[in-house]
Amino acid sequence: MFGTPDRPSEPPVGVPRWPATVALLAVGILLAVASTQLDVASLLLPVIVIAVLVVPLTLASMRERHDLRRRLAFAALAVLTIAVALSAVFLVRQLLFGKFAAPSLLGGSAAIWAANLGTFALWYWEIDGGGPSERRRDGHISTDFLFPQMQVGDGTSTGGWWPGFLDYTFVASTRARRSVRPTRSSSRGVPRS
Repeated sequence: MFGTPDRPSEPPVGVPRWPATVALLAVGILLAVASTQLDVASLLLPVIVIAVLVVPLTLASMRERHDLRRRLAFAALAVLTIAVALSAVFLVRQLLFGKFAAPSLLGGSAAIWAANLGTFALWYWEIDGGGPSERRRDGHISTDFLFPQMQVGDGTSTGGWWPGFLDYTFVASTRARRSVRPTRSSSRGVPRS
């Protein structure tokens, strides 16, 4: 399927990157939605930067320039992280001093929450086990995240299962849900040991 009749078939190195590219664009769209809901035009600059970075990211993936793609991905993630943090600051500012209707604030905050979720999923995807290119190699042992499927055998990836982008989105969503739960306090003010 991948090879020619003269040489053996070899699977491509790395994992499919299109889900991460789609997520990157989706986070950019969510930031654009947040900027329109909160009337913050300055949030459109990161969206433009991300739209511009998607082209070289895709070209680097197609040409198998994994080192360049990884550097561009970290640059895009840095821009995303700063944009999400700034959008949260703008949201708090609008809550305190703005005169926006509740649906607009709620829509903006939902877009920021979803953008934050996507940003963390992209970070997890890019940092785990040396990145997507390294994770798919046979015998690779990831020490960053442990998925249940990796507990079979000795924990090495031997051509079987490796985490996809959806798995990292799930990890990001569990972290996001955990951060909005109320904290548990000890009874009668006595700290637990």
